[in-house]
Amino acid sequence: MTGRALVIGASGGIGGALATELAARGQLVTRVSRRDQGIDITDQNSVDLVLGALDPPFTTVIVATGILAAEGQHPEKSLIEIDGPSMLATLAANTLGPALILRHLPRLLPREGRSVTAVLTARVGSIGDNHLGGWYSYRASKAAANQIVRTASIEIARKRPEAVVVAMHPGTVDTQFTSAYPGHRKTAPQAAARQVIDVIWGLAPGDNGGFFDYSGAQVPW
Repeated sequence: MTGRALVIGASGGIGGALATELAARGQLVTRVSRRDQGIDITDQNSVDLVLGALDPPFTTVIVATGILAAEGQHPEKSLIEIDGPSMLATLAANTLGPALILRHLPRLLPREGRSVTAVLTARVGSIGDNHLGGWYSYRASKAAANQIVRTASIEIARKRPEAVVVAMHPGTVDTQFTSAYPGHRKTAPQAAARQVIDVIWGLAPGDNGGFFDYSGAQVPW
């Protein structure tokens, strides 16, 4: 598959690996990040300025942004740990950010032909798969992001029947993002990127609006 790819969050561990993997597969990759372009995904003016300057169309768009918790905080283990400002910061990064990015999707995608957009969310954002509790802000922010992806997929498909827009769980990737959780089984960023690209490139229009993991399995909402 050849074409042009856009990776937002390309300076992060998984985002950088995804951009590198796409380039290795012959894609002309545009990388966007806070570090390189100064984009603040929680600020609409910043998102509009950076994404508005891009030259579309892109046949692959990946949103690889997000935080586990507000700076200096950690995911909550109990209700008593919920902190209003910290929760709002997590929601801003994990929910508002992708929404402001997807706002530009109609302009970024080709009007005809196949395209795929994947927003990296997380399995813990699944309401049906929540058996452990905890992590209130992170779970809520990713569940809300999933709803935004699902809703955007419906709108995009009305004018682009071959477009695929999905939420994607990349697994627990061994990056700075997960460094505080050494006990978790982690996948190297390069391996995770290969898995994610394999899955999203294998999706068909009938998969539009779905929630998938790195193995290609559907994740319950």
